[in-house]
Amino acid sequence: MATKTDAERRSWRQNPEAVQRDILSVALSEFAAKGLSGARVETIASQTQTSKRMIYYYFGDKLGLYTKALEAAYMKVRDGEAALDLADLPPDAALARLVAFTFDHHRENPDFIRMVMIENIHNGENLAASRVIRDMNVAAIDKLEDICRRGQEAGLFRADLDPVALHWQISAASFFNVSNRPTFSAIFGPDLFDDTSQARLRAQVVDSILALAARPSALDGIRSRLAGEEESPRKA
Repeated sequence: MATKTDAERRSWRQNPEAVQRDILSVALSEFAAKGLSGARVETIASQTQTSKRMIYYYFGDKLGLYTKALEAAYMKVRDGEAALDLADLPPDAALARLVAFTFDHHRENPDFIRMVMIENIHNGENLAASRVIRDMNVAAIDKLEDICRRGQEAGLFRADLDPVALHWQISAASFFNVSNRPTFSAIFGPDLFDDTSQARLRAQVVDSILALAARPSALDGIRSRLAGEEESPRKA
């Protein structure tokens, strides 16, 4: 790695937000790989542009750093959802896009999945203590609740649809695809995880969630309409 000049070091020190982002990026990977107990602040500091002392200055202690890294991991998925502009889409298309995004995000961010797995080992204690994460996830349910309400008003979705249960179902399929990849591959082989198979699996997950949400009488129409929207760009 190239040695930084004094001017570059001063510039870096004068940008505390960039310093903290750098620390959190490294910390996320370290905690995801080694867990809360196995990760070492010294190791994290050695891979950043700052010192162990400054890490403690910004985050208090290792648990504080872990919690902030967990918050940053959740923030990334919630920011990605916000960028989808789901409110501007018909409810069935919004739900399909949300499911596809969740599947892709989890697949592309295995460290997020590992952090959630680690937090489950700790019985969710640190997550439960974080108001930041609670507020972010309440907003996520609010977004899904809006999609469900619009779908029900349009006569597309079942009247008894539960947004929290639907969130669980979306998360379960997308999470398992990453969390159990090593064991699933060891038993059944890796073919399901190549790009072609993953695209097919994502489409099946989207379709299954739509089938859970839709009124039976509306499902064929939803599938036809969404298939037509997917074909339109290719025909243009």
